[in-house]
Amino acid sequence: MSTERIHRWTKTRLREHLSVVKGERPPTIVLKNATYLNHARRRWLKANIWIADDQIVYVGKSLPEQIGDAEVVDCTGEYIVPGYIEHHAHPFQLYNPYSLAKYASERGTTTLINDNLVYFLNLEKKKALSLIEKLEELPTTMYWWARYDSQTELIKDEMFSNSKMKAWLEHHLVVQGGELTSWPKVLQGDDTTLHWMQETTRLRKPIEGHLPGASEKTLSQMALLGVTCDHEAITGEEVVRRLDLGYTVSLRYSSIRPDLPRLFEELKELGVDYFGRCLMTTDGSPPSFYKDGVMNQCIKIALEAGLDPVDAYGMATYYVARYYNIDHKLGMIAPGRIAHLNFLESMDNPMPKSVLAKGQWVLRNGTPQGKETTPFEWGDYGIGPIHIDWSLGEDELHFSMPMGIEMTNAVILKPYQTTLETAATELATGHDESFFAMVDKQGKWLVTTTLKGFATAVMGMASSYSYTGDIILIGKSIPAMIQAFNELKAQGGGLILVENEEVIGRVRLPLLGMMSAAPMEDIMAEEQSFVSLLRERGYKFEDPMYSLQFFSATHLPYIRVTQRGIYDVRKKGILFPAIMR
Repeated sequence: MSTERIHRWTKTRLREHLSVVKGERPPTIVLKNATYLNHARRRWLKANIWIADDQIVYVGKSLPEQIGDAEVVDCTGEYIVPGYIEHHAHPFQLYNPYSLAKYASERGTTTLINDNLVYFLNLEKKKALSLIEKLEELPTTMYWWARYDSQTELIKDEMFSNSKMKAWLEHHLVVQGGELTSWPKVLQGDDTTLHWMQETTRLRKPIEGHLPGASEKTLSQMALLGVTCDHEAITGEEVVRRLDLGYTVSLRYSSIRPDLPRLFEELKELGVDYFGRCLMTTDGSPPSFYKDGVMNQCIKIALEAGLDPVDAYGMATYYVARYYNIDHKLGMIAPGRIAHLNFLESMDNPMPKSVLAKGQWVLRNGTPQGKETTPFEWGDYGIGPIHIDWSLGEDELHFSMPMGIEMTNAVILKPYQTTLETAATELATGHDESFFAMVDKQGKWLVTTTLKGFATAVMGMASSYSYTGDIILIGKSIPAMIQAFNELKAQGGGLILVENEEVIGRVRLPLLGMMSAAPMEDIMAEEQSFVSLLRERGYKFEDPMYSLQFFSATHLPYIRVTQRGIYDVRKKGILFPAIMR
């Protein structure tokens, strides 16, 4: 691995940048008369900012002796803040890391710290690590987390081998461990995960928890084991409980947990006036949630709640970089930092009018500047359409089980006793019970049950969009479900909706069956159109994309559909095993 990759700037490049400050060569960009946010002083200061290539080399009163062919920009009347950081991105929610990064950076979010789960589970180690290195060549800075567990019950759990875990945790682009969804297992004696947590701490990387509803005692125990931050607080009181115990707290504003405005209100009532240990996140929401931008949405909510602008911007810039021990590279406008800069028309409007990312204009006076590049070569990393080379017949979908699963909200599933006549091949549309099947992507097993609460009139739907990439079928009609499955197979992954023997809705996800290769705006339109078809047919919760993704996610109560069968989260056991085909 080259020094360039690990250190970002080689000795030769650093010497070139030094010669700019010494006046021996011109910078690439000079920002004159800049009013900028200085986080070391917690105030807005005036200065001239010199940039050489992708690095800020000088911030002060002087202008360079040599201007040469440097681009000189007069910033009078503008406010400059560091590029925003989304520290908790899940870059596989229909979009992919490349499309998310491009879209986010044009709206001021120039650094993403990403979940590695889908790439970790689906790609071989070498290809996954070359992928994250390739993505770092974009103008957006891309860091990653290393997961400790699969968030479900896998038939084969050797995915988390020693060599794979070690390679990810030690990688220079991996800045944290987590998010730790299997913390109950760690508390009950899982020493393998505890070992990797200790390794993360030894490498001086923080650990992100996933601790919904955790008591003071549980939070204390997890802090002893090395957890340093948590994003699951849903009330002001829960935020304060974490702060009191020394945690950094990530305040969430996402499609299924748009808590941020209320959290600020409750924190104000509780007398919280120091936000230096608070961060903000949109927690990997689906594409349409980002129609108004990414972290700028959170900053705007903080400003509207009456926070000091230094804190509002700090919670998405400097405080994040400081927490991850990367403030020597990011989150500040100061020499030695990567040139991520947002140009604002006023300090209370965080949507930038221009954006520099790694010293390149990605947005200039409201117009995206990104050069049209050749399409990203996903195939080089083993990422392509899913290949289903097996068939599924109507006679294989039996629904004779007395117990079904009931959705109490977008993501929580409970057991219920079904009274349906499940020998039928079609159910009435006057109620909210449907047939449900999860089928192995390789066709080796299946789980069938009934699902209450998803919809009243979805006839046949097929989805490869799930954490494990296994196929989900939902519907009132077994023939329509099989037709949807066959369409999905022909399409190579995605979402299909069938009614009256016709495909009435589809989303193409040719990357591992989970991600689109299209630009963010296109996938937004496809998602919105598919979601409105589901809503018209009785889906009533916040977000169907999360529902599909989390059917197998064992970090949520109470029962889940996994590769091993229907799983009881509390008792940690299989209630009904998967049927081998």
